[in-house]
Amino acid sequence: MNTDWDRFMLAAHGGEPDRVPVAMIVDSPWLPGLFGIDTRDYFLLPEKWLEINKSLLDQFPGVVWIPGFWVEYGMAAEPSAFGCRLRFYPDRPPSIEPLIADLDFWAKAEPINPQEDGLMPLVLRLYQIMEERLQAEGLGAHIVAARGPLTSSSWLVGITALMEGLLLKPEVANQLLETVTTSIIRWLDAQLAVLRQPQGIILMDDLVGMVSRRTYTQMVEPHLQRIFQHYQGLVRIYHNDTPCPHLLENLSQAGFDVFNFSHEMNIALVKSKLAGKAALMGNVPPLDLGARGTPEQVYQAASACLDQAAPGGGMILSFGGGVSPGTPAENILAMTQAAADWGNLGRSEK
Repeated sequence: MNTDWDRFMLAAHGGEPDRVPVAMIVDSPWLPGLFGIDTRDYFLLPEKWLEINKSLLDQFPGVVWIPGFWVEYGMAAEPSAFGCRLRFYPDRPPSIEPLIADLDFWAKAEPINPQEDGLMPLVLRLYQIMEERLQAEGLGAHIVAARGPLTSSSWLVGITALMEGLLLKPEVANQLLETVTTSIIRWLDAQLAVLRQPQGIILMDDLVGMVSRRTYTQMVEPHLQRIFQHYQGLVRIYHNDTPCPHLLENLSQAGFDVFNFSHEMNIALVKSKLAGKAALMGNVPPLDLGARGTPEQVYQAASACLDQAAPGGGMILSFGGGVSPGTPAENILAMTQAAADWGNLGRSEK
């Protein structure tokens, strides 16, 4: 085992590779600024998109990019399929406006069709075109992405109406979540179908961290479990960087393989609560250190994370969330150096 992807996959399944892998969630909040282009050009110019994503492999050796060669329009694909209004900007990803703050209306909605609805057909077509070119160079996309049930539902009715509905109209809210969950599975399936070598999914849902343990168990857990069970056999990554220590034991039963979580949660606590049910992907602060700190500070924080959570395996070094806008290249390189040095110093004996 001598490739970064192999190290990532081994750690994702609880193993202990010869060096702790480094993986980063990267997309349009960070990449256009790093390369000095208009965010709209990143979405509209496939050649520029390809150039930027390929250059990451050369500029940052030793990093696994998640999802990697990601065709995305910020967070707009899922809400666009339901008809939400989108606003595009030159210097940041698009924003989304909720449609109708009426759960009863959405309880009657039908699941989306990824082949025809919103921006999804454009995403699928670009994946098809780019996969041919990437495969010819021995590359390719291996992981596809979707936002989770709560986040996707919030774009339709708004966060306040959704959270109130979970408590006051649970049956109606559950009908919406059922429709959205079916749509998410259709969306992930459609993306996987156009890849030559699909190997995983990432589901992103920060709003889960905002609900109580009781609400999570009754209203959220069944939908997360349905999604992750559908993708058994693939590596399943769950991103939720809202602090949620009260949910850790419950989340360990959701069925994902890798957990990317908030830097505000102690990594040793998270490892203890997950009890080997999922690998850890974190946990350097993405904004305060990743974007605003020095390479030396990032190195020290990364080394501390490794000391606390790497022994025994199931550790993937990353930020406690996605790569924040403005993160300098030097800080990512500092993290890869920390991982290399930690392994070379034989810290695993700790």
